Parts: sequence; C-alpha cells; structure tokens
Amino acid sequence: MLALSTIEDLPIRDPDARYVGSPLALIGLIASIFLVLDLIPRTWRAARQSGEPVGATLWSIFRDRWLTSRGAIVLVCLASFYVTYLSYRNLKSFIPFVTDANHDLGLLGFERDVFFGTDPAQILHTVLGTGVAAYVLSAVYLAFLTFVPVSLGASLIWAKRVGPGFWYVTSLAITWLLGALSYYLIPALGPYYVRPQLFSDLPATGVSELQQNLLEHRTEVLVDPAATSAVQSIAAFASLHIAVLLVAALIAHLTGAPRWLRIGLWTFLGLTAIATVYFGWHYVIDDVAGAAIACFAVWAGARLTGNDWRPLERLRLRRRGRAEATT
Repeated sequence: MLALSTIEDLPIRDPDARYVGSPLALIGLIASIFLVLDLIPRTWRAARQSGEPVGATLWSIFRDRWLTSRGAIVLVCLASFYVTYLSYRNLKSFIPFVTDANHDLGLLGFERDVFFGTDPAQILHTVLGTGVAAYVLSAVYLAFLTFVPVSLGASLIWAKRVGPGFWYVTSLAITWLLGALSYYLIPALGPYYVRPQLFSDLPATGVSELQQNLLEHRTEVLVDPAATSAVQSIAAFASLHIAVLLVAALIAHLTGAPRWLRIGLWTFLGLTAIATVYFGWHYVIDDVAGAAIACFAVWAGARLTGNDWRPLERLRLRRRGRAEATT
C-alpha cells in the first residue's frame, strides 16, 4: 500500500469512514462491548461465591484475565487486523490507477458458456422471484458489514480460549492479502456494473442503494482521488464475502464450536453466495475463487498459529478425550 501510494501519488484513506467513522474506532467499540460482556458475568459469579466487593472482584478478574499474555495477543491481533484491512481497502482503491485491464466481458462469456447461454443471475431471479427474496437476500448481504468486527470481538474476547481467535484473525489477514492480489491479477467490476439491465427488475433495497453509493465513490476517486475521502471499492474477482465467511465457518467447524454457531455460519455462507450472484456483485467463478482463497488461508493460518487443521485428526483426539474421561 505504501509503495503504490508513493509511486502513483495516491492518498491513503481510512476505509468506511463515511459509514461508521474509523473502522479502528468501530473495532475498538465492539471489542469494549465484548470485554464488558466477558467481565460482568464472571464478576457476578465470583463475587457471589467469595463475598468480596464487586469492585475488587472486577479488578482482580480483569487483571488476571487481560493484563496477561492473552491481553497482549488480543491487542496485537486487533491492531494487525486493522493494518491489514487498511492496506487491503486502499490497494483495492488504487486498482484503476495501476491497470487499465478489465476482464468482465471474458468472465461474462465464460459464465454464459458454463450455464448454457443463460446468466446465473437471471436463473436465480426466475427461481426465487424478485419480491420477498430480494429483501431477504439484501438483509443477509448487508449483515456482512457488521459480521467481521463482531466476529473479531466474539472470537478474541468472548471465547474461552484465544487460540481459535488467533487462528481466525491470522486467516483473515491472509484472506485480505490474497484478495487484493486477485483483484490485480483479474481486474473486473462485476455483472451489475457492466450489464445493469440484467438487474433492472429487482426492487430498491439496501443492496441497490449500496451499489449506487459505491459507483458514486468510484467516480469521485477517478475524478480526483485527492479531493475526496472516499475509496474505490468495486472489484469482482475474487469474492471476499465468500472467502471471509468460509474462513469463519471452517474454523468454527474444525475447532468444535457450538452446533448452533456452525449451522448459522454455514447457512449465512450459503445465503450470501446466492446473494452475490442474485444482485450481480460477483460471477459464479468469483465465489469459487473466494472459496479457494479461504481454504488456503485456513490451512496457512493453522500452520502459522500451531492449530490443527486436519478434521479427522481433531475427531480422533476428541474421541480419545471422551474415552479417557469415562475410564
């Protein structure tokens, strides 16, 4: 990011500042909320059992739980995530100034060949309709905007063990980096921006408003990147929505997260995959590429953080633990 900013004389912007202020502030706020949610029940239980004053108990739990290596790991994870995400969003914004290449026509042609001359979005519009389904899928797609910071707080602060959260954040960092690389390897805008007529029957939703806002921001950046606080955020290949959600679902599955959480994440992933094509954010191949990035990121994240990514090995160890517990 710093190199391209210097070479191309482009400003570095804080992404999403127009919507939520600084993402760093949002991450800090959500982390603080989860910290409070972590401390309150622990303090209440400990104070009842010991009879000690609540204030002293709260400080003791905070000191023992967070003024330790765990607290340092969480801070490093959050700071590293922010730096990586900042770099990813700005690299994405720099694409039009670094390359004039565009592969939308090739991706459109490939997709139509695969689906026997029909656009996948049109198939989904016919099967699902353009009424209630549009509003439901819009809500699902937009939920991703808060999923990432909330998942950071839950995995790093609320979880009993910091290991899975460390794995998750590391895998996300790898995902952002590979995602930025994929944008430069195969620059594309996505079906909605090159064939808007395919989506003209869809009702006005939060997604359509977001698509127009992103187009306006792209225009502002292209006209004069130094005169706007916006970033250019349109890029199709690969789908980072799919990559991030698959990373979360895979790690939840491999670490034995509660069943309701695993089912929820896989459902969220499936509906988001439909939404990306339904609204024209991505080609189907973009989702496939996003899934490939996620699988590599989870594997690499496991190797870097010392976690076991082999599901069969994890199952064997869990069975051994249960067997030992009964003897």
